[in-house]
Amino acid sequence: MKAPRTSKTLSLHAVLLVVGAVMAVPLLYAVLSGFKSTDQLSRNPVGLPDPWVTSNYTGILASGSFWRLVGSSTFIAIGTTVVVVAVSALAAFSFARFAFRGREVLFTLFTIGLMFPFAVAALPLFLLLRSMGLLDDPLGVILPQAAFGLPMTIVILRGFFREIPAELEEAATLDGCGPLGFFWRVLLPMARPALGTVSVLAVVASWNNFLLPLLVFTDDTWWTVPIGVQQFQGQYSSDTARVFAYLVLAMVPALAFYSVAERQLVGGLTAGATKG
Repeated sequence: MKAPRTSKTLSLHAVLLVVGAVMAVPLLYAVLSGFKSTDQLSRNPVGLPDPWVTSNYTGILASGSFWRLVGSSTFIAIGTTVVVVAVSALAAFSFARFAFRGREVLFTLFTIGLMFPFAVAALPLFLLLRSMGLLDDPLGVILPQAAFGLPMTIVILRGFFREIPAELEEAATLDGCGPLGFFWRVLLPMARPALGTVSVLAVVASWNNFLLPLLVFTDDTWWTVPIGVQQFQGQYSSDTARVFAYLVLAMVPALAFYSVAERQLVGGLTAGATKG
């Protein structure tokens, strides 16, 4: 019995090693390429930098435009997360704890939203935002991002809320706690792993969103990091090493946030998957 189990473990480790290499090697290549000059990159694309050119990174970090992009992306990501989590928590609470006619039909409509691509709604959304005066306004990105994030968030939170024992709600009711009081004082604290999970997903989705900010922002005041990457790449298309440095620095905030929140994300999704 031990030999097949050992073979299975080794095979799993080999697969994980290959997957890890596929993900890590391009990132490592980009980091090292940022420390080269474009001439070095053309002569020695896979070797170590010689000499190490730190000016690619320091020049970008000293640029006020880069930090403005980071600040804009951070503000929009936080705003989107607050809206989508607040609205989804209330909606999921209604779907999970209240019985009313048409509940499952309405919930199904939300789940259908998972299959609705943003590209299909780009033109009508642009016309709607223009009519509301939300172009070149961060709300023009925050509100649509929150709307598109509702289906997944509601599906995740509903599963958690349904697993809260009914006895707790009955005890809270006997103590004089109404539905909103139970939601605020009991349900939300107990669903903290789920709330953390959907918050991480909302932040990452907002940070990586390119098409919607490109559609909404014509002025560079509220440009986000993905738009900044595109503009920088077009401006310095002949300086490949500097473009690599910019790409790496643009990824750092998202990678840092994910590394901090990884345990919360994995733990929340795992807990949700084990609930019946």
